[in-house]
Amino acid sequence: MDIADVGWHPPAVDLPAVVAPSAALPVVSPPALDLPAAAVPPAGPPVVDTKNWQLAENLRWSFQHIADFLPTAPIWRGVGPSAVLPVAPLDMDSVLVPSGSLDEPPASVGSIMASTDTDGWMLLHQGKVLTEQYFEGMSASSPHLLMSVSKSLVGAVAGAMVDAGVLDTAAPLTAYVPALAGTGYGGATVRDLLDMRSGIAFSEDYLDPKAEVRMLEEAIGWAPAATSGPSGMYPFLMTLKQKSVHGGVFEYRSCETDMLGWICEVAGGATMPTLMSHLLWSKIGAEADAVIGVDQYGTGMFDGGINARLRDMARFGSLFLGDGTSLTGERILSSRWIEQTLAGAPDSRAAFAGSPGDNRMPGGMYRNQMWFPYEGNDVLLALGIHGQMIYINRPAQVVGVKLSSWPYPQDAAKLFGTLRAFDAMSNCL
Repeated sequence: MDIADVGWHPPAVDLPAVVAPSAALPVVSPPALDLPAAAVPPAGPPVVDTKNWQLAENLRWSFQHIADFLPTAPIWRGVGPSAVLPVAPLDMDSVLVPSGSLDEPPASVGSIMASTDTDGWMLLHQGKVLTEQYFEGMSASSPHLLMSVSKSLVGAVAGAMVDAGVLDTAAPLTAYVPALAGTGYGGATVRDLLDMRSGIAFSEDYLDPKAEVRMLEEAIGWAPAATSGPSGMYPFLMTLKQKSVHGGVFEYRSCETDMLGWICEVAGGATMPTLMSHLLWSKIGAEADAVIGVDQYGTGMFDGGINARLRDMARFGSLFLGDGTSLTGERILSSRWIEQTLAGAPDSRAAFAGSPGDNRMPGGMYRNQMWFPYEGNDVLLALGIHGQMIYINRPAQVVGVKLSSWPYPQDAAKLFGTLRAFDAMSNCL
């Protein structure tokens, strides 16, 4: 079914499908000052491009300037007003956070945020902003790369399409893309993608340059190609092999979201930026357009390529407090979809426990592109490497957002320190 069949028509605006970067732009340097030589700040990198944007020293700048060196496509916010975020200031920096081990003293929220390469963070309680802070040049108007928080946005689009009857979670992927019959994804279902339970062989070892997650970046032009291989997102996905039964244990693999994005585009008859604008972004009361990085052919980097403002991520997270209704009062996801997300499948937690990866979340699960770090469903997360997080605590009616630029993709101490900080703030509210 085409998305037009559910009553939607694209806005009459002349937006380019793909916005090409202007070129590899120089990092903005401070104005020349007449200072003693010893007081002159060190110069930044002369150029940030696909060769060096993921180096630790460039991350803070590159995460806020993706459109300057990668092609992107806009995710339109629509024409309605942005959702109001009333401010009710409260000192959250001094809240004490229990340590993660017996030999460590408690720390304050402020010290944790200061020591975890935070670019910006905020906390909403019952829709009111208790604190909103930015660091090292980031501001409220700065877009920031979401990394794998993007997966949760794509998952919400898929949920809206299921609600509309244009996507079937039980359907095989070949019902949408018949050419997948002869690939590793032959026999997998939409549900397998949503919960990352296909049997695809895909390494998410970010420090291994030969891991599939890094080969994917080469295929879409996010990194220089070290070896010959497929060009473009969809051709790359067609090369992946099956290693185990589909519908088995959970294993975190970015390719699952990329395949889900492909299926959504076919089922909806539109590109992901159009689908996301219509079904999600124009309804949450976003204050600005988002953008998504795209490959050489205009296909989105669904698993980690979306860029958005901090406040708009708080608006997105609020959907899961309002049972699928946005802060503007608009229904985006059905209460049934939210209920199914929170409940998981009967075997979701067993599948999570059986994962070959070290998830460090005993009793947790993964459902509909969202993380549940504890037993029960009080807390759910959207997570991205290098320190991106949306924290949603339903009993406390809290949404926390943190956007960061950790030097390494994964850092358990920083991840779980941030999680404990948001838990502590929720507990005191």
